[in-house]
Amino acid sequence: MREKDWRACWLAEEAAAHIHGWDFSHLEGRYAEEDSLPWDYRALALELLRPEDHILDMETGGGEFLLSLGHPYENTAATEGYPPNVALCREKLTPLGIDFRRADGDGALPFPDGRFDLILNRHGAYRAEEIWRCLKPGGVFLTQQVGSRNDRELAELLLPGTPEPFPEQTLARQREVFEKAGFTVLRGEEAFGPIRFFDVGALVWFARVIPWEFPGFSVEGCFDRLLLAQQELEARGEIGGTTHRFLLMAQK
Repeated sequence: MREKDWRACWLAEEAAAHIHGWDFSHLEGRYAEEDSLPWDYRALALELLRPEDHILDMETGGGEFLLSLGHPYENTAATEGYPPNVALCREKLTPLGIDFRRADGDGALPFPDGRFDLILNRHGAYRAEEIWRCLKPGGVFLTQQVGSRNDRELAELLLPGTPEPFPEQTLARQREVFEKAGFTVLRGEEAFGPIRFFDVGALVWFARVIPWEFPGFSVEGCFDRLLLAQQELEARGEIGGTTHRFLLMAQK
């Protein structure tokens, strides 16, 4: 293909870059991400749960993970701040008797002091002091997070010199934050894995739906870098990067 053909192809991917929830089906067969981690977040949550516990799932999305736990609804609360998901939660969770509140994880939690035995947070924002305030003495916070080094090779390929969007998102730094807030860290693990793209258009779509990792990315603005990505693809058969995740379990 000539450059003008690549441009047209990539511009079409850019125009199609919209996402509902966290649905990457548009990239099916066009990329691969290692999703096996050395821990099982859901299994850990289930190990911590007792039927009588009052639990909160922060930034619950559409509540899919929360509902999969099968916890008594009358002892369950959830928060979410993204408007389309807020509407979905009110439709799905509230009629079940789950205490759903609209709230962003990086703000104040709309619950009284000492309300919960367990607070869960998967890939959402949080404030350690708010977690402390809302947990009962002995209560536990369990989170799995996307780390600061996530997709950095890909960001450097398309946008050289782009700073890390969340430099404090490392296990070491968050352990410090929680210990300073008074918590005892019960468990902490960090993992890195491969992410691979098999066509440049897939990478264009990906970069557009994750703007916090690829700030200011556009096909026209990064066309020369996309041509370099195409050269890498033709030489290696893929464009590779690295994912970054960490797990933290802390007790009040």
